[in-house]
Amino acid sequence: MKPSLRRPRSPIVIALLLSLTLVIGLFMGWLSGSVISKDKAFRSLTRKIFQEEVSGSMLTLHYSLAYPEKKHISRPSPTLGTISDDTSATYQKYEQYLRKLKDFTPSGLTRQNQITRDMLLLYYQTQLSARDYTLLDEPLSPSLGIQAQLPVLLAEYAFYDDQDIADYLNLLTSVKPYFQSILAYERRRSDAGYFMSNATLNRILEQCSTFIKDPQNNYMLDVFARKLKDYGRFSEKEQAKLNERHKEILLTSVIPAYQELMTGLNELKNTGTSSRGLSHFKGGKEYYRYLLQSQTGSYLSVEKIQQRLTSQLAEDMHTVQQMLKEQPSLLRKLTNGAEIKDFEPASALQYLNQHMQKDFPALDTTDYEIRYVHKSMEDFLSPAFYLTPPLDTGRPNVIYINRAGSRSNLELFTTLSHEGFPGHLYQTVFFGKTQPDDIRYLITSGGYVEGWATYVESYGYQYAASLLSDKAAADITTLMWKNRSINLCIYSLLDTGIHYQGWNQAAAAKFLNAFGIQDEKVIAEIYQYIVETPGNYLKYYLGYLNFLDLKTSQQKKLGDSFDLREFHRQVLEIGPVQFPVLAKYMQPAADSSS
Repeated sequence: MKPSLRRPRSPIVIALLLSLTLVIGLFMGWLSGSVISKDKAFRSLTRKIFQEEVSGSMLTLHYSLAYPEKKHISRPSPTLGTISDDTSATYQKYEQYLRKLKDFTPSGLTRQNQITRDMLLLYYQTQLSARDYTLLDEPLSPSLGIQAQLPVLLAEYAFYDDQDIADYLNLLTSVKPYFQSILAYERRRSDAGYFMSNATLNRILEQCSTFIKDPQNNYMLDVFARKLKDYGRFSEKEQAKLNERHKEILLTSVIPAYQELMTGLNELKNTGTSSRGLSHFKGGKEYYRYLLQSQTGSYLSVEKIQQRLTSQLAEDMHTVQQMLKEQPSLLRKLTNGAEIKDFEPASALQYLNQHMQKDFPALDTTDYEIRYVHKSMEDFLSPAFYLTPPLDTGRPNVIYINRAGSRSNLELFTTLSHEGFPGHLYQTVFFGKTQPDDIRYLITSGGYVEGWATYVESYGYQYAASLLSDKAAADITTLMWKNRSINLCIYSLLDTGIHYQGWNQAAAAKFLNAFGIQDEKVIAEIYQYIVETPGNYLKYYLGYLNFLDLKTSQQKKLGDSFDLREFHRQVLEIGPVQFPVLAKYMQPAADSSS
């Protein structure tokens, strides 16, 4: 054993060390009893909110959790529930949530919990602002209404275990009472002077007719049989029996429910007014402001939003004019259509994942797959979409591609940047790796989610340039993005004009004429779509502009030290929140770096 060469400590040093140990012990005790316990209590509250909110609907629960029992959440009755204009119980619950959330002071919580608290406070405050305008909410519309979306939600209903199949079949039997509650609600809207126009009604009836026109060969029969076969746990005989039961329910419950809905809506024909925006209804402007806040996550006034849209429109149009002035041949190339040769969606996603890493933080290996929309569903679904996986599995990460319609390879490539990398799939997986509170999966911000996917489309166009065999490829793709930006901006401005300023179709036509849109049928279709889907374009485009403005702000503050990948990392780690919350939690990092 070697002798020690260290000198013995003096009594004073030992005393100081003992004092320091005591202080550290007291501090750790305070930390454990104060900060940690507050975080634990906060997480307990958000867990309770999540459990209450997610279990309120069988569809919500199923699309959120593959195995709810593992989180000690009981499955609710497998029904679609009912729709009512009496939402007093819901708003009382929101007020209760707010009171409990306000009991927690931000300083006593971790940064992640502070973000969750701020997001939830703003979310429930926004929801409460609509409590006086419940009859202005329209559950039916030709494209985004529940009668159009329900078959898709049911068709995509995943089978993780036998109970899911039983729940699915029970959900089908509840379509009729669910639609009956919608009819009762629409009658109350009619009595209050809020019923839809005949133009909208006819489009809904046409959509319903398309779904039920051939009951014996309805696409849901084919989709169910395919899912049952892929499930792989039943014999052919058992599958045949389940398929027969499914067909029986479809023919005796679902199809009649749509027929009854159509009959009831027809009885309300002529009780609505001509197609018009929300501002023409009592409380319409106030409700539109609520819609913008809840859908876009932006809390600017409508006037400020219009100013921001107008300035971006002027900037993009000036850029396009300058580019065409300097290179007149670009217009011909754009008109003829740029194309990517030897295109495959799988290789395009791989290419995007690789090339985005100079601008976006890399992910660990991400499992994903491409599926093609079943032929029987092609007419009902968008060109491509990402299906968010349940939060407890995080998979499968699936991008569906619809082969119907004619799109260029370049259009599909940029669509894949929106849905895949660095769009929805990438953003979802990246945020999931931060292990957020479960409530963050359930309550998000549509403006953040769709705004992010629109924002990264501009990068998708950049990445596409190297795949084009043209010396002016970068200018061509820039011009294409600017053209898309201009179109989205025009429709967003039109949305505010129709729903806030009360533009009729003639006023909308005058506005569109100024941008060279002259075709009366096209104008009528644009006008009608925006009347039926207030705020929808703004969710994408205003969301995009918020990311653009946030990036510009950070660049000004950080100057030469601004790092694009670091900016994107912060945005992604904060996750889907309203834009005031996002800006607030980007601020400390910017200040500490300046």
